[in-house]
Amino acid sequence: MINYCTRVDIPQSDFRISYKDSLLFLGSCFADLIGAKMKSHGWDVCINPFGVLYNPLSVAAGCKRILQPAPFTKDELFEYNGLYHSFMHQEHFSDRSVEATLTKINSALLTAAEHLSKASCLVITFGTAYVYRHKTDGSVVANCHKLPAATFDRALLSVEQIVAEWSALLDVLLSVNDRLKIIFTVSPIRHWKDGAHGNQLSKSILLLSQQAMSEKFHSHVVYFPAYELMMDELRDYRFYADDLLHPSKVAVDYIWERFCEVYLDSETTEDLNEVESILRDINHRPFHPSSDSHKQFLKQALDKIKRIKAKNPTIYMAKEEKEITDRLQELV
Repeated sequence: MINYCTRVDIPQSDFRISYKDSLLFLGSCFADLIGAKMKSHGWDVCINPFGVLYNPLSVAAGCKRILQPAPFTKDELFEYNGLYHSFMHQEHFSDRSVEATLTKINSALLTAAEHLSKASCLVITFGTAYVYRHKTDGSVVANCHKLPAATFDRALLSVEQIVAEWSALLDVLLSVNDRLKIIFTVSPIRHWKDGAHGNQLSKSILLLSQQAMSEKFHSHVVYFPAYELMMDELRDYRFYADDLLHPSKVAVDYIWERFCEVYLDSETTEDLNEVESILRDINHRPFHPSSDSHKQFLKQALDKIKRIKAKNPTIYMAKEEKEITDRLQELV
């Protein structure tokens, strides 16, 4: 048999993720992508409560804030171009009033804190080792919010800085929950603004940092090679989105499949296959939506949801159940 790509060998994980597990995703866009996959397939997940966080220090700062969820205050916001922003949050948290901004920020923080307290798995994705420090106090910002470049100093973190920051944080996390498993990944999304060489330097630092932490906390920390899958198995540009930097839907689906192979046991995989069958039913758009045959099709899909919920009550499909129920009511 001819091999058309270099296959990335990923050892089976010593622990498994089931539908009983709650997961918290923090980090780059890739955390959003895989977290969304798990959420759409019925898992109890919380995804990026600060928005996308790219660098390891900002991800650590977010995690610390979740551990000790003191509400954000007006003093932690700034006004720019008619909106109030937080340097720890992405743009979609910004708003025209202090009150509206803080409401969104603190609601997400509270949800994340509640989730972390019960989470059995924390998935961390680093995107870049470059950071932006505010010139006034040297603090690392998670988002520059398009302020003038002169506002910040740009720097490349070292392996030692990242490992020191995260080793201390992991000690705290595991002291709070010694059953917690942490999956580290490096985002396969290329940061082309750093340049080709700069992007590779950055990713190398992230890889070395995560390797060091996997070795130091080997009973709790594992590494999933999302970056390697994209670079080696999916290196063709047909696996990239139109910007040629982000993975395409096909690539995300493939990496998701490999993730499931590593972390799901046979029973959970069977449940996942049933969920995927239900999702295909929901996404089906008939030629004659008012027909009796389609009504029967929807009833069968609703029965599938009821059966899988009876089999495994931890699977979250309330949204899908409501959608089908609403469609049936429209046909009455």
